[in-house]
Formats: sequence, structure tokens, C-alpha cells
Amino acid sequence: MSNDSRRFVSSSIKQQQKTRKQRETVGSKSLTFFFFSVTHPIEEEMYGKTICTIVFFIFLVASFSIYMGTVDPRPYFYLLQSQPNGASPCSSTGKPLRVFMYDLPRKFNIAMMDPHSSDVEPLTGKNLPSWPQTSGIKRQHSVEYWLMASLLNGGGDDENEAIRVFDPDLADAFYVPFFSSLSFNTHGKTMTDPDTEFDRQLQIELMEFLENSKYWNRSGGKDHVIPMTHPNAFRFLRQQVNASILIVVDFGRYSKDMARLSKDVVSPYVHVVESMNEEDDDGLTDPFEGRTTLLYFRGNTVRKDEGKIRLRLEKLLAGNSDVHFEKSVATTQNIKVSTEGMRSSKFCLHPAGDTPSSCRLFDAIVSHCIPVIISDKIELPFEDEIDYSEFSLFFSIKESLEPGYILNKLRQFPKEKWLEMWKRLKNVSHHFEFQYPPKREDAVNMLWRQVKHKIPNVKLAVHRNRRLKVPDWWL
Repeated sequence: MSNDSRRFVSSSIKQQQKTRKQRETVGSKSLTFFFFSVTHPIEEEMYGKTICTIVFFIFLVASFSIYMGTVDPRPYFYLLQSQPNGASPCSSTGKPLRVFMYDLPRKFNIAMMDPHSSDVEPLTGKNLPSWPQTSGIKRQHSVEYWLMASLLNGGGDDENEAIRVFDPDLADAFYVPFFSSLSFNTHGKTMTDPDTEFDRQLQIELMEFLENSKYWNRSGGKDHVIPMTHPNAFRFLRQQVNASILIVVDFGRYSKDMARLSKDVVSPYVHVVESMNEEDDDGLTDPFEGRTTLLYFRGNTVRKDEGKIRLRLEKLLAGNSDVHFEKSVATTQNIKVSTEGMRSSKFCLHPAGDTPSSCRLFDAIVSHCIPVIISDKIELPFEDEIDYSEFSLFFSIKESLEPGYILNKLRQFPKEKWLEMWKRLKNVSHHFEFQYPPKREDAVNMLWRQVKHKIPNVKLAVHRNRRLKVPDWWL
């Protein structure tokens, strides 16, 4: 074979090999294209089913959590808006407190409001007399009435912190519906007249009743709730109830062996001025500038103990055009004047009264007037849930008596800071409302929740005393 023939054959073989490789490459690409064109829709369907399954599972868990009450379905920003700066809102936790209320003759309570009230017909929410609008200063001590009314109301469990039970064996606590403050205001206000003896007699009869109760004796009265918000309430036999859960407004008239934060509940006074509502506030384009008085006080300047500071403050604050400081007694007309005065003031002065606290603080709160509190020993209600420093100013007695000290602080107070505190004040004012029927998170429900907080320690003490051979050996 010639060289030319050999070259031709070799060239033909190489051409065949190249053609074969090209065909294999094209075939491989075609196979790859075919593979992806066949498998990709299958994978998409598998991924789609997986995603749908995960989404359904998350939706199922979320729905179950909401149903069981472990997740709040409201957006997080809603909770932040409801409380300035994201503060935790006061809220109910757990089941309502089960309270057994003793069925006392009406002379211990309602008959002081309505002398014609009869014991023949059982007292219910329907025949409960309304608290009189013309009661004046007596209203501030009416906590005992609103607590009793809440148990007679019979509202739903979801609205009330406490419900009434009629079987005492099912009760967590026992309410004693003796209007001890109204009894003092009605029968013993002068503390010397013959009617004072009737106040004493009611206390004697009540203690005889309780001491004959197996439930009182079972705990020594530790799980019994007794309101006494007037400083002189239950003054004759007070030491006989010193183990009970007392509802007080402060500890100004009590010894430490009788009243203390570990077992007792600090209540707000019932405010006597009319509450300021949203419509009243909405009418102010600029609430800071709209309140033209810097500091407001209207009240009795002749007081006892820490309250003696009022006369000294009157002299220190006199002659300032942006301060309203006026002597006054609590009459219906004067209460109306105070209502308008507080609503038109940026700050409301709260010096101690006969005891470290007074109704004026809570009048200021519902008037959305920033409280200026002067007291070295004041105790405040609901302080485990409410931070008063967010909407109130505090001064010691020593600071308040330094000439010009308080006024300089108030005159230099930044408008932005005042508006922030004012908004917080508006946000908490509903916690200081006493009403019938009670509403969620109002003063009555807040008080019952405070009582509920005391019950675990009460049960601990009762259970220990049942087995101890040496009583209170650790205390």
C-alpha cells in the first residue's frame, strides 16, 4: 500500500473517531437534558408537599397554643403600645381566688347606709343599695363596701380576680363584711359621744361570732380578710385580729406586731373627685401648656404627726403666682372646685395627712395631674405591679422644707419628660377606680389579686402550726 493510501486510511479512521465522540457528547447532553426535564417537576412537587406540611404543622401548634391560653394572639407591638416603653401590663394569672363571705346581720354593714334595711331578705347584687353620691369624705373609706359588692355581683370568672363560694370548705380566703370604717364615721367620729359605745359593741359582737367559727379557729384568723381603711377603724379590739389579712391604706396607725407588708394589703383610698376621661384629655391640643397652674393643693392644713408639714409648706409656697395652695374642707362644692383645679394643673402636691397617705394622691391620679409626694414613710398600693416613679415625683420632708427647692425642680422640669409621665399616668389610672359591677384590672380586682398573693404564706403558716411542737421556733 502506497504512502498516500495509508494517509487516506488513517485520516478516515480519525474522522470516524471524532464523529463518534461528537455523537457521544450530543447523546450525553441529550440524556442529561432528558433527565432534568423528567426529574425536576417531581422534585418541585416533593418540595412543595414538604413546605405545605411544615406550614400546616406550625399553624396547628399556634392554634392549639392560642386555644390553651399560652400564646397571646395580639401582635407584640400592641402590647408595647398598651404600656409605654414596653412596661409589662398588670394582668391576672391563674384561677380566681375562692372567697367565702360570712352572712352577718346587716347592722354590721348595709344598715349603716340604709337604716331601714331588713335582715329578712337575703342580700344580693340586685338589692344591694348603691353607694350614696352625696357621702362626701366618707366615700374615701368605702373600700369595704366595694369588696363586698364584688362578691355579691356573681360576674364571670374571666372578669373577676375573686369569686364567692358558698361552701366554706372550698374557700381559699374568708371575707368579713364588717364596715369598720363606716362604723367609726357613723357611730364614733367624735370618739367621745354616746354613739361611740355602739361602735365598740359591734366589734365585741363580731369577735364573739368569729371565735365561734371553726374556720376562724382553724387558722387563727390568718386566712380572713378584714378591711379597716380609716385610721381609727376597729380601734377597740384591733389586736384581736392582728393575724388576719388587713386591708389598710397605710401603716400610720398600726404597730409592727399588728400590720406589715408580708401579710397585709395596702389599698388606695377611693377617690372623691370625678375621674378625667379620654374625651376631657382629647380637648387639650397641648396638655402641658393647657394646664396653666404649676403646683396645686387644696385641703385641710391642720393635721397630726407628719401632716403638720402642711402648715409649713403653706408659708414656704405663699406668694408664688404659679402655685395654688388653699385651705379647704371636704364639702360637695369644694370637691367640685378641687376637681377643676387638679385638671388645670401640671403637678398636684401630696403632703402627708393624719397618716402618711391621703385621698388627695388618688384624686390627682384620676385627674391626670402628676403627683408630687412628700412623705418619708408612705406605702403605696399595688407596688409589686406598678412603678410609681414613672408617673410621680418624690421628695423627703427635709427636701420639701428647703426654701425654693421643690419649685425650682418643678419650674425646670422638661416638657418632654412631663408628657411622658402624663401618658403613663393616664395608662394606670383605671387601676384606681372603684365601681359596681367591677371591671377587669380595676381597684377591686387589683385588691383581690393582692390578697391572692398572700394566701401561699398563710397556708404555709397554718400547715406548720398544725405539726410544730415548739410554735414558731424559727422566728
